[in-house]
Amino acid sequence: MKMIKVHGSGNDFFILDEKQVDKKLSEEELRGLSRQICDRKTGLHGGSDGILYVTSGHDNSVVGKMRVINADGSEASMCGNGIRTVARYLSEQNNLTDFKIETMYADLEVKKAKDFAPNVTAFDAEISPVSFAASDLKMHIIGKERLFNEIVPELSKTLKFSAVAVPNPHLITFVNHEELLGPELERIAAYLNNGKNPVFPDGVNVSFVEVFADNNIFVRTFERGVGFTNACGTAMSASSLIYSLLYPAHTSLEDLITVHNPGGMVNTKVHQREDGSYWMSLIGNATFVAEVELSQEQALRGDFTAVKWSATTEQTAYEDFVGSL
Repeated sequence: MKMIKVHGSGNDFFILDEKQVDKKLSEEELRGLSRQICDRKTGLHGGSDGILYVTSGHDNSVVGKMRVINADGSEASMCGNGIRTVARYLSEQNNLTDFKIETMYADLEVKKAKDFAPNVTAFDAEISPVSFAASDLKMHIIGKERLFNEIVPELSKTLKFSAVAVPNPHLITFVNHEELLGPELERIAAYLNNGKNPVFPDGVNVSFVEVFADNNIFVRTFERGVGFTNACGTAMSASSLIYSLLYPAHTSLEDLITVHNPGGMVNTKVHQREDGSYWMSLIGNATFVAEVELSQEQALRGDFTAVKWSATTEQTAYEDFVGSL
């Protein structure tokens, strides 16, 4: 079985193409494989945030399909950082620079972007569909069909939250620097992802956002099914949308926004269609860290003693780029 270790803004994954497995994986095996490989303590080379499973698409209008299997074996509807790396993989496999990838809820446009730095390849991915509806968010707050810049007493007496699905659900609040680094994000996110809370019983991605300057923000995210992550592409896209709606003096539609995160940075743009709906461009690195060969049978057991790991030079280039920011 062959895989590629990849990351976008430090949000790391293993790309697994269905064409590169020893034998077809059942759904149970795929989820079990993710739990084994991605475990941060016992997994493969320090684990990862998930597996990006690449399969054929529904028809010729897409080049392939991306499934996102989180480290805990759950499946996410989308991954903005992940789709950039899959875009690069499919681009190189098919010699294309502009095409569509099938995801759980939508076929999304991806295209090659200008490299961020030497040996730091970048791709531009569409993030959509966008919805503020409580039903799409699976949000349950009495009397609320949507949540926009409001206090939710069950969560905090002072912070104001906005909720948006892109299409996976995100809860976003704007904070000062002390709050960004403090314990509230973990407290709130752990409660909302415990599987027992009445507000988001299916869990939700939670982000704290600090405004640095015009068109310049920092996003820290606790990701559903993962925990704290270096970056979450859909969270940065959702945060950019809420930023554009709450801070019109700082940014406008179609502006290029710089979004910093614990793993680096991306650029975003917020767009609005004629029907009033929104979508975002997420532009960032698509770094290939290593090519990996291993026994599928051993991997399913969590045995990584015979792994062949062939590192690239791209991680060093990415770290140099981040160090220059």
